[in-house]
Amino acid sequence: MKTQSSAIAPSAIAVSASPARGPGTLQAALGVVAFSLTFPATAWGLEGFGPWSMVAVRSVLAALIAGGCLLVLRVAVPARRHWAGLAIVAGGVVVGFPLLTTLALRTSTTAHAAVVVGLLPLTTALLSALRMGTRPSRTFWAAALAGAAAVAAFTVQQSGGALTSADLYLFGALLVCAAGYTEGGRLARVMPGWQVIGWALVLCLPLSLPAAALALTYEPVGLTAHSVTGLLWVAAGSQFLGLVVWYRGMAAIGIPKASQLQLAQPLLTLVWSVLLLGEDLTPAAPLTAAAVLVCIAVTQRARG
Repeated sequence: MKTQSSAIAPSAIAVSASPARGPGTLQAALGVVAFSLTFPATAWGLEGFGPWSMVAVRSVLAALIAGGCLLVLRVAVPARRHWAGLAIVAGGVVVGFPLLTTLALRTSTTAHAAVVVGLLPLTTALLSALRMGTRPSRTFWAAALAGAAAVAAFTVQQSGGALTSADLYLFGALLVCAAGYTEGGRLARVMPGWQVIGWALVLCLPLSLPAAALALTYEPVGLTAHSVTGLLWVAAGSQFLGLVVWYRGMAAIGIPKASQLQLAQPLLTLVWSVLLLGEDLTPAAPLTAAAVLVCIAVTQRARG
């Protein structure tokens, strides 16, 4: 593979950063749907895999898929100046978030874990403002805070309002994932979004491969339809395909506005939890869903 030239024409950046907003919103929304299945799929996977095996094997499988695509399409290796950003993406969304949330889901329900997803859009918007100098309007921030508060209140109520030992894992996951999303959205302005996550996955392969071999040696494995399906989804769907469309969407409509689409993610996760895991859903869900949709509409229209 050849190394990309270090010079990128400003016009090329402008074109890649300003595609049609409609397709960008749709792509970001598809990413949210893919991510909403992550917690239920992880719960399925943990029925047959240990937490360390689950994280390492999913990373290896996703890296093989991404690496195969990069190789077949003969994609040039990113310029040296992009590797630091790719390392942040890898640490946040390839290693950090999957590991911390998987450890949390050993003792937490998916409903309780959805708290971290409910607060992720606001955290991503804050880190984006610090990292990239974006300045969304006051209306945007008011709607974002209202949506985050509604989601947090709903998910905490779903979990009975009790804090567990898993919360430290969840809040850690919140921070590292927001950093990975912010850096990935920035890189997606100068290279295709699928290449951002693809190279981040490949970057982790020298670590994830031996980690998977070691974890599988020490943690018992029980292959079932649920565990295999859950593993395959988090590897191919959540870890690769979902991030591909997500980063493309962020590059198209901007990190702050794309991040607010994730306000719907915990509610979708709760629906999947009922359908796939048999968890209970309270009557408050439709009201919260309506409030979140209003907040999303406001953030999408607010001018930054």
